[in-house]
Amino acid sequence: MTVADKIERKVKQIAPGEVFGYAALGLSADELMAGAKALGRLTSRGIVKRARKGYYYKPKISVFGEQKPREEALLGLYLYEDSRQTAYVTGTRLYNRLGLTTQVTNAVRVASQSRQIKGRAGSMAVKPAKSYVKVTPDKIRYLEILDVMKDFNSIPDMQAKDGLTYLKKEIGRLKNDEIKKLVSYGISYPPKVRALLGAVLEDIKDFGDLKKLKASINPASRYQYGITAELLPTINYWNIG
Repeated sequence: MTVADKIERKVKQIAPGEVFGYAALGLSADELMAGAKALGRLTSRGIVKRARKGYYYKPKISVFGEQKPREEALLGLYLYEDSRQTAYVTGTRLYNRLGLTTQVTNAVRVASQSRQIKGRAGSMAVKPAKSYVKVTPDKIRYLEILDVMKDFNSIPDMQAKDGLTYLKKEIGRLKNDEIKKLVSYGISYPPKVRALLGAVLEDIKDFGDLKKLKASINPASRYQYGITAELLPTINYWNIG
């Protein structure tokens, strides 16, 4: 069986609208060049279409015409490298999903420590954001909490009370070993994030030693969050205004 025949057989098994890359075709290293040429021919015949470099999809035809893959499927292509997740969605799209803002945007921020991610996912522009630690799937839930703290003052339409309610709820359900992970990742964030993390932890948890977190912020600095002592009684100790 030729490489072209092998690819055509695999493509027939792929559902229309599903995005796939070379890994899904089961090609060996020696077959990649021939595979690229075969996919090029399938593309020119309209059997598959290019989603982005190295990824394709079979067009899905409905009564409304050709349908492209779901934006979520296209967005997922930017989150992985060699089948490993090295990036995650942050910014307004994340905060909308968390219920912190009702605003929607046609641009999505994708955070990675190792690369600057730009492109398009359907009608959405994909823009880069900074991750302060190396991204792995098990860290993302913690990084989302820390990103809320980082962007606390700029999340569209979010009131400080609502933001604190979210943070207290999410952090309050963490176990002690999970809080240790949150603090270890938080140390890599800007000082204002470390200050708010310390204030929230001290307010809701009998977590124990927060000296390292406290020592990591400048005692002469004040961090403006628009939070009152009524909302968070621990703000003065953590230099929050």
